[in-house]
Amino acid sequence: MKRPSAKALMKHHFTIHIPAGQQRERLDLYLTGHVENATRNKVQQAIRSGEVRVNGACVKVSYPVMPNDVIEVQLSSPPPPDVLPEEIPLQIVYDDESLLVVNKPAGMVTHPAYKHYSGTLVNALLYYCDSLSQPHPMRPGIVHRLDKDTSGLLVVAKNESTHEKLSRQFAQKTSEREYWAIVWGRFKEPSGTIDAPLGRSKADRKKMAIIADGKSAVTEYEVIEQFEYLSLVKLHLRTGRTHQIRVHLASLHHPIFCDSTYGGDKIVAGGTDGKRKAEVANLMSLIGRQALHAKKLGFVHPVRKELMRFDSELPEDMQAVLNRLRKA
Repeated sequence: MKRPSAKALMKHHFTIHIPAGQQRERLDLYLTGHVENATRNKVQQAIRSGEVRVNGACVKVSYPVMPNDVIEVQLSSPPPPDVLPEEIPLQIVYDDESLLVVNKPAGMVTHPAYKHYSGTLVNALLYYCDSLSQPHPMRPGIVHRLDKDTSGLLVVAKNESTHEKLSRQFAQKTSEREYWAIVWGRFKEPSGTIDAPLGRSKADRKKMAIIADGKSAVTEYEVIEQFEYLSLVKLHLRTGRTHQIRVHLASLHHPIFCDSTYGGDKIVAGGTDGKRKAEVANLMSLIGRQALHAKKLGFVHPVRKELMRFDSELPEDMQAVLNRLRKA
């Protein structure tokens, strides 16, 4: 494969303002943990070449990041590959001249990104649709996202006007979104609200965490059905942060069943004897991903001005887990 020329490289420039409560940490380690898709080697090269400046000055890779520092970063990277149409089956729930609603299966990435440039929902949409809105070259039509291993309903915009009006509804929290999840443990209260700010984890840049200076995040939950050591709950989002439901439930010690990122792939409730371990292993073999489904979606149609509401069946893997629990 031919290496891109210097002219073909893309420049990414951004500024990081270090909060007052930041503990001292090596610059290269800090940036590796806070810059998406960055490796430590790439960060060190950027620091040594002067592409990273702290308070306007070039520093060493071992410089200790301190409170109130201002870090300017300019990283070079090859441009992403073109996003191509791919003939991938889609479950279309609704389709008209302005938008469509799809039921995304678990395991499908919503849009192309680092390490996932094919096989995504966007690749399938480009094959299926003659036109899509263009908010971003890698995200045509995408108004909101679902995690790779979360299944469920998504609305897709076919033009810029529709995209803008739908995005406004999501931003102003006038859209309706209901998720169903199988989670660990039994709840003391049948319903409740989780209000805890979220930001990127300082320990692991791939994860989100509850942090004091994070973005506001509010999740409402209601228990639908409880079993011996698992529960089926429905959740409504007042905000739409990355991994919001998963982090919020884990903070209550009710991580989503089989969620390997936030502790749901370990036995959290109900004991750990040999019989229970075998039961849990059998249940996990039925699903193999976080048991989370975007079940309901509602919004006002940007052109027709009608309230549109959609409901989807739980996917077969979640149904299989629930059936096994009910029989037990």
